[in-house]
Amino acid sequence: MDSVDIAQRLVDALARPDGKPDLRPVHAIGIGVTGTFVASDVARDFCIAEHFQGGDVDVTARFSNGSGSAVQHDGWSDVRGMATRFHLKQGDPTDLIAMTLPEFFAPTPETFLDFAITAKPMPFANQSPWRKFVEMLNLRQPARNAYPGETIRPDEGAIRFADQHGYAQLGVFQAAAIGAPSSYVRAAYHAVHTFIVTAPDATRRWVRFTWQPTIGVKKYVPKDLPLDRYLQTELADRLTEGPARFSLMMAIGEAGDDFSDCTTPWPPHRPRIMMGTLTLKAVAEDQSTGCERLSFNPTHLTPGIEPSDDPVLHVRGDAYELSALRRGATTCPFGRS
Repeated sequence: MDSVDIAQRLVDALARPDGKPDLRPVHAIGIGVTGTFVASDVARDFCIAEHFQGGDVDVTARFSNGSGSAVQHDGWSDVRGMATRFHLKQGDPTDLIAMTLPEFFAPTPETFLDFAITAKPMPFANQSPWRKFVEMLNLRQPARNAYPGETIRPDEGAIRFADQHGYAQLGVFQAAAIGAPSSYVRAAYHAVHTFIVTAPDATRRWVRFTWQPTIGVKKYVPKDLPLDRYLQTELADRLTEGPARFSLMMAIGEAGDDFSDCTTPWPPHRPRIMMGTLTLKAVAEDQSTGCERLSFNPTHLTPGIEPSDDPVLHVRGDAYELSALRRGATTCPFGRS
């Protein structure tokens, strides 16, 4: 199968039975906000991309729950997403897609498709106390009980896949324990894939990007917040009182790091450059046009930033484009670089 064929099958496989065709197959529930990005003083030394040259750059960001369910469940343990579009003055828009999971589930398009099929949400029943005890005796994590109203989930399929494929274990186990943030702006978001940035002296570096909240990471505390719906309300109330900020951190890869496998972490001591500050100021007034109908895409890049050879990055670009077409979103008129 070529990349487009796999992308089509991925979009089909990722669609949940409790989703809707006019919503995204994953990260279905989200909220759009607007703000500005200002590069740090050193960013231009590492990358010639326009938004790293200084001055305010208008930004649209979409925060989301990872599930493809059409029903909002903010308190459930779930990967969260942060899609950011930089509206450049001299060039086409460029996107950065990130999530709260530091590593991905699969290293190739084919294994990504296999994972999506195996981890498709299915009906389930809670484990009995006796079964949980047996699992613990065998040094295995017992399955969690269902949340109120939860009838399907991908957990069992994902864990079964990880048991059979070592490359998926880190991502799956991180996702299983990820919990829920107290706020969309109290979570760190990782772009997962490797990109290539070009400096003014033509030096090319292999890098990974992460958004770090300036007020720190804080998880959801069940006794403080309602289970189902709080993230969008909390964000709107927070931005009414003042802006929220993220620092864009760029880790620089070195010899021996894997630049084409998004399931493999880099050593934590790799050099990290603070590339700029994102200031989020308001919830978008028109959530349909200003957020939900936008087609963010990890391969919508601008001169100075290139995709690496990571094959999952490229198939995700195709899948995002196909998904946007199916749900009638506004696709990027400039294509992908």
